[in-house]
Amino acid sequence: MSSLIARTRFSVLDRSRTREGHTHAEALRDTVRLARELEDLGYHRFWVSEHHGVPGVAGSAPTVLAAAVAAATRTIRVGTGGVMLPNHRPLVVAEQFGVLESLFPGRIDMGLGRSVGFTDGVRRALGRDKGDAEDFEGQLAELLGWFRGTSPTGVRARPAEGLTVPPFVLAMGEGAAIAARAGLPMVIGDLRDREKLRRGVDQYRALFRPSPWASEPYVVVSGTVAVAATPEEARRILVPEAWSMAYARTHGSFPPLPPAERVESLAMTAKERGFYESGLTGQIAGTEEQVADELERVLKETGAQEVLVTTSTHDRAALLDSYRRLASILGGRAHRPARAR
Repeated sequence: MSSLIARTRFSVLDRSRTREGHTHAEALRDTVRLARELEDLGYHRFWVSEHHGVPGVAGSAPTVLAAAVAAATRTIRVGTGGVMLPNHRPLVVAEQFGVLESLFPGRIDMGLGRSVGFTDGVRRALGRDKGDAEDFEGQLAELLGWFRGTSPTGVRARPAEGLTVPPFVLAMGEGAAIAARAGLPMVIGDLRDREKLRRGVDQYRALFRPSPWASEPYVVVSGTVAVAATPEEARRILVPEAWSMAYARTHGSFPPLPPAERVESLAMTAKERGFYESGLTGQIAGTEEQVADELERVLKETGAQEVLVTTSTHDRAALLDSYRRLASILGGRAHRPARAR
C-alpha cells in the first residue's frame, strides 16, 4: 500500500438502486445491510442520496434513511450525498439534521446538493423549477445560519442551533466556487473526466475562504470503483449501471438495474451502444493491483484527502466483494487520518 493511499480516507455513497426482480423495500434494506458490512471493513463515512420519482432509485428521503443507517451501526459516520437543498426549506433541513446529530452525536454529516427534480413532472410535484437551483448559495447561507443562531427572523432552530454538523457541498457546475466562498468541504466527481475534475479542484482551492466550518480546503473525489479477481469480472460490475444510464439517456426514464448477463445479450441501437460504452470507459475497475495504481494516480493529480466510492450494480455479492477487496488495498482498514471530520 502506498503512503499516499494510506493517508487518504475512503467512504461510500449508496444510492439505494432498485434491481430487476427486487422491490423498493429490498433496496432500502440492502442499503442498511451494506452500511453494517462497510463499518466492519473500516470505511469512514456511509452516505445516502435523494431522488424523487425515479423508478431505479428507492432513496427518496435521505435524512430518514440516514437515521435507519445510523441506528443500525455504531461507529461509521453517516450522512447524505446529498440533500438537494433547493427542494426544501433550509429551516426544515436544519431541524432534521439537528435531530440526527442529537440522536447520534458526532457521527452525522450534512452533504448538500443544488439539483432539483429529474423531470418537469417531478419539479412540478415538488413545487420547484430549474431556476430554484440558482439561489443555492443563499439557501446554503440560510441553512448554516440556523445552526449558528444568526437568522434575522428571530426564530430558533431546535434542536439544531448550537450543534456542529459538518456540511459538505456536492460540486456540480458552479458548486466548486460556492463551496470555496462558503469555506466548506467539497465533494466532486466524476472520475471519468480527469481534466474537468482537476479544473474544479483547482478552482475550489484558489477561491477558498476559511470559515468556522473549515480552516482549509478539503477535497473529496467521488466516482465508481470496482475491484475483482480479474479485469473482466470488475468490468461486469459496471455493466448494469452503464446500461441503465444509457437507457435513461435514450428513453428519458432511469430504470432498475438489470443483471449483467441480460445486458450483455441485448441488441442495442448505435446510440444506445455509444452511451453504454461511454459508461464503461474511464471508471476505476480491475484487480487490486490495477485499482491501487489508478487510485494513486487520481490522488496525485487532485491532492484529494478523501475518496467517496459510488458503485452500484445488480449483483450485491459482487458489490460487497469489491468493497472487501478495496479495503484490502487500504491495508484492511479504510479509515485513515485526515484533516477534517
